[in-house]
Amino acid sequence: MGLCADFYVTIRGPAPILAEVSDLSTAHMSNEISTPGQWPGLKIGCYRARFFADAPVHMGEFPGSAWRGALGHALKRTACVTRLPQCRPCALYQSCVYPYFYDTPPPPTAQKMRRYETTPHPFILEPGTAGGCSYQLGFKLIGVANRQLAVFIHALSQAAQGPKGVAGNRLQLEAVEQETYPGSGHWRCIYRPQEALQALPQVVPLTPEAPGDLRIELLTPLRVKRDGRHVGPREFRFADLFGTLLRRISMLSFFHTDTPLETDFKGLMAQARAIEAVTALNWEDKLRYSSRQQVAMKLGGVIGHIEIRGQDLRPFWRYLWLGQWLHVGSGATMGLGQYRVEGASLPALHDAGCQA
Repeated sequence: MGLCADFYVTIRGPAPILAEVSDLSTAHMSNEISTPGQWPGLKIGCYRARFFADAPVHMGEFPGSAWRGALGHALKRTACVTRLPQCRPCALYQSCVYPYFYDTPPPPTAQKMRRYETTPHPFILEPGTAGGCSYQLGFKLIGVANRQLAVFIHALSQAAQGPKGVAGNRLQLEAVEQETYPGSGHWRCIYRPQEALQALPQVVPLTPEAPGDLRIELLTPLRVKRDGRHVGPREFRFADLFGTLLRRISMLSFFHTDTPLETDFKGLMAQARAIEAVTALNWEDKLRYSSRQQVAMKLGGVIGHIEIRGQDLRPFWRYLWLGQWLHVGSGATMGLGQYRVEGASLPALHDAGCQA
C-alpha cells in the first residue's frame, strides 16, 4: 500500500507500473488568472491501449458504457483503502484517485462554481471496433489527470482481465501508445506489461487559422439541453453546441489545471446565438445498462453535420478546435459528443477511435 498525506492508493494484484503520487485537490489553487488572449489552453494526453483475447471480441452496441463501468469498478478496487460503501463520507474523499476520476469533487476551498455538486470528469474513453481477437481502446486524460496515468492504465488492465471482463470479453493488455502530438496520427509505445511506463509530455493542441466556411461533423450522439430539455434535430442551433462546449472547457480548466479560463462568457453566447447554421441531423439512441440502478436505459443524441458559411467564426474558433479532443455534452466520458471540424484550409486529424 502506498500512503502519503496527499494521496492514498492500494494496488491489488500484480502491479508492474507505479502510481505517481500527487495532490489531486490543488489544481484550482493557482493565483495565476488568465485573460482571453493569454489563456494557454488545456494540456491533453492522447493514448490508446491495445488488448488481445483468446476468442473473438464482441463489444455490443454501446462499448463506451461497458468500458466506463468496468473501469470504474477496477479503479475503485485499486484505489480504495477504507472499503467504505460510499465515497463521500470517507475522510479520504478529497484525495483519493477514484472519486477524482468518477465522482470528481469540487475542492472545499473553491470560490467558483460552488453550485455544482461534482465537476467534469478528466477522462474520455473512445472505444474502437473489434478486430477478431484484438481490440483497441482510445482514451484521453485532461490536465493534471495525466499525473495518474499509471494508475489509470493499471485499472484498465484489471478491468479487461477481470472475471467478467468488459461486456463479457476477457482481454489482456498488450501495450499502451501515446500520440506524440494531438491529432498528428504519430504514436509511440510508452508501456508494455512488466516494463516501465515512459510517458511523453502532454501538450496543448495548436489552433490553425479559422476557415471561412465550416462543417462540424457529429461522430457520436451529442446530448445537450436547453431550458432543461434535450435538444432534438429540428430545433438544434449552433449556440446549443457552443454554449455547452464553453461551459465544459471552463470547468475543466478551473478544476483540472492551474490556469482557469477567464473570458466574456455572456458576450460570447450573445454572438453564438446570432450565428446561422444549416443542419442535417438525426436522433440516435444508445442502449445502456446501469448496474447501480439495475435498469436498461436509452442515451440518445443528435448525429449528423452542421454547416456555417460566410460568418465570422474567430470568437468561437479556439474553443471549437479544442473541443474535438474534449467531446461535448453528457456522456462524454463514454465517448458521446465527439465531433470533428472540417474546412478547406484545415489540417486533417487522426484519432484512436470514434465508436461510442
